[in-house]
Amino acid sequence: MVATLYVFSALLLQQASTWDLRSMLGQMSKLALAVVVILFVLSIYSFGVMIDRALMYSAARKQSRVFVQQVAGALKEGKLDEAIAIAERNKKSHIAKVVATGLSEFQSASQQVSDSDVIDAAKRGLERSVAIVHAEMKRGLSALATIIAEALVTTAFGLLVAVPAVWAYNYFTNKVEAFDVEMDNSSMELINYFILRRGAKK
Repeated sequence: MVATLYVFSALLLQQASTWDLRSMLGQMSKLALAVVVILFVLSIYSFGVMIDRALMYSAARKQSRVFVQQVAGALKEGKLDEAIAIAERNKKSHIAKVVATGLSEFQSASQQVSDSDVIDAAKRGLERSVAIVHAEMKRGLSALATIIAEALVTTAFGLLVAVPAVWAYNYFTNKVEAFDVEMDNSSMELINYFILRRGAKK
């Protein structure tokens, strides 16, 4: 199968000099053109999601580095309000979001519940915060997974069409070449027959 695809691609490369994108699109059926347009739109959308996520993750990483350095001093001195303020200034940092929620939960729990329950309340708040930030960071990635699935399905169907078509193309091309040989042989035999017949008449 790989050899067949290789032969077909070599044939296409030989004809590539006469092909260009505009002529290829012009020769496509409406259905094939619709599939190409849909895949192109999905490709643009997926690149948009990729760029958005890359920018978001880069900003989160940079702000988290700055936040960790800034908040360490405040936490060592026990200044929870200052640590929360630092976290709120670094809104793009995933670590700052979690730390701010944890510190806020710890402060409010220490005023509302007994000392033994403060840690559990802060832990529950941190778990909620991690889940929220996790969901926010993954937003848009499910769309990429959908695009990947759609592209793979169309690729699979494309291969289901292309592989038998390539095989049939090669098979019938070989048949035509065999017919050419047979026609050439028949022509030569007929010419020999004519020559022998003419010689016999002399």
